[in-house]
Amino acid sequence: MKILVLGGGVIGVTTAYFLARDGHEVTVIDRQTEAAAETSYANAGLLAPGHAYAWASPKAPGMMFKSLFNDDQALRLKLSADPRLWSWAWLFLKQCTSERARLNTVRKLGLCVYSVEALREVVRDSGVEYDGLNGGNLYFYRTPESFEKGVEHTGILREQGLEMQVLDRDRVADVEPALAPHKSSIAGAVFTPGDASGDACMFTRALAAFCVEKLSVTLKFDTSIQGIDTAGDRVGAVLTDAGRFEADRYVMALGCDSAMAGRKIGLRLPIYPVKGYSVTVPMTASNAAPIMGGVDDDNLIAYCPMGKRLRLTSTAEFSGYDLSYRPRDFRAMLRLGRELFPDVGDYDQPDYWAGLRPMTPEGTPFLGPARYRNLYLNTGHGHIGWTMSCGSAKVTADLIAGREPGVDLEGMRYS
Repeated sequence: MKILVLGGGVIGVTTAYFLARDGHEVTVIDRQTEAAAETSYANAGLLAPGHAYAWASPKAPGMMFKSLFNDDQALRLKLSADPRLWSWAWLFLKQCTSERARLNTVRKLGLCVYSVEALREVVRDSGVEYDGLNGGNLYFYRTPESFEKGVEHTGILREQGLEMQVLDRDRVADVEPALAPHKSSIAGAVFTPGDASGDACMFTRALAAFCVEKLSVTLKFDTSIQGIDTAGDRVGAVLTDAGRFEADRYVMALGCDSAMAGRKIGLRLPIYPVKGYSVTVPMTASNAAPIMGGVDDDNLIAYCPMGKRLRLTSTAEFSGYDLSYRPRDFRAMLRLGRELFPDVGDYDQPDYWAGLRPMTPEGTPFLGPARYRNLYLNTGHGHIGWTMSCGSAKVTADLIAGREPGVDLEGMRYS
């Protein structure tokens, strides 16, 4: 079968891999000059079932309101006249109950765990290199109060069978030696041994090359979508500045642009961009570097060693499709890096980046057919799209092949 994948980020490329492995003739189109040039370029790097909590929770509205007056909140809302923001925000607020937060977290966790295993399957099959680490991730807390709440918060994940180890400050230093000099300022941590990390951009580009060389996938970059032709209950073609592309099946993996592309053909996809920031610094002393990824949960800043680089990430900002940034946006991240790992990175050589996460109100993606018989969705993965990428791609290939997917898709299908 001839299949056209719209989008060349980690979601689109992994989808192409699983479809081509099934024997389909696959083409990927993307407006950028190479794979993983947008959301997948410099994300946190954590493959993190241990952080699969839904953002929509009872405390989220208060954080967003405070951010109007204090920009140090983890969730930051910038006032805007954009009607798409306010319609999305209304749907998000409806998910901010304890019951919905629990349900959405359980659904996210199921896909995340399935997906990390799928990624390991991809790596075994393809041999791609991506500065991957499989030793788990560490989520640590600064005060006894936040530690107690954090451990309590993990209950929902542990009830679903996720292994999570509660560590006191001495055990934190044993598990992550790089934090030993700072154990007096750490109350405790939660260690998730099944978590992992790695460079999503490096992975995506290596997998894209594998798909071309070994699976005969066609990649069409510098190709912007201008429209989608439909007739009755089918998509007939995708119109681009490089011509008309026809296929038997189409997969929409356009991230934040899925909502706009879908609207033109009658799909209502509540996906809105949420900006995140990252800074990457070269490592100067890898022997003192962290041996796994982690999150300072009190400051909501993540760190991740990637080969000879250290990446720091933070912030979820509702500011539309704006990709701008200022050096001040990265001060807290660099300050934490210097505090925790002072001899590890060259913090005077920062590589700044800002990217847009395609968020749904629930925090789970849209997977499966959507209105048109030959159109499938694989989009809206939000803040842990890297974690959910391979599982979502495998699910998409299963659905197109008529196989039963290996994970429950309740709440993830378009309706």
